[in-house]
Amino acid sequence: MSGHSKWSTIKHKKAQQDARRGAVYTKLAKEIQIASREGGGDPDINFGLRLAIDRAKTANMPSANIDRAIKRGTGKDRDATSMEKIHYEGIAPHGVAVILHCITDNRNRTVSDIRHLLAKHGGSMGQEGSVSWQFTRKSYFNIPCGNYNFDEVFEIAVETGADDVIEENEYFEIIGPVESFKTIHDSLKEANITPDASGLRMDPNQEVVLNLDDTLQVMKIIDLLEELDDVQEVYTNLKITDEALEGFV
Repeated sequence: MSGHSKWSTIKHKKAQQDARRGAVYTKLAKEIQIASREGGGDPDINFGLRLAIDRAKTANMPSANIDRAIKRGTGKDRDATSMEKIHYEGIAPHGVAVILHCITDNRNRTVSDIRHLLAKHGGSMGQEGSVSWQFTRKSYFNIPCGNYNFDEVFEIAVETGADDVIEENEYFEIIGPVESFKTIHDSLKEANITPDASGLRMDPNQEVVLNLDDTLQVMKIIDLLEELDDVQEVYTNLKITDEALEGFV
């Protein structure tokens, strides 16, 4: 399993147990609001909204919060703050590339917070395109091993155009091209297979290998970036080993 896949798995488990669940709900609400604004408030028609709602329900977000976020996105809540999606790129210590996907109502605040945090820990902001060429956008689905059969998951992946299926760390992970996401999603749903996490992410074309101490240092910075209110996702080309995960958690 790639370093990013391992990171995603541990972050997903932490989110399910997060004492700061309010912060998790805030980020999920932003995602729902943006999806509603871009494609409308009907999840049967708006596939992006359906995925955002699925993620919110997986995190046990109350239905009232979900409905409120949809109303904000569709303009039914006239007091709602306007949100926008922004992507930033940068370099963490030891030359590790970083891509940040953000949703914010104040881009000046967002870029200032990211720049300050990176600079404080020996990194720096980059120009658009400065590191994104090192990544490829992919679909992913993390499925708990204990609930499903590998052969069934593998068969669905092959039939729907996935690139790979990996079994590790108590998960089956399906990885595929972006254009196959909906097909894979719908086929899993038809087979009554529910991923713990799914979506689109930026996978590194080649990972940077560091020693354990340096890896843990960069992982801590990634964690701090993800805690920023306006940051939804952080992607890096850092190679994360099992030893690093054990030392971090």
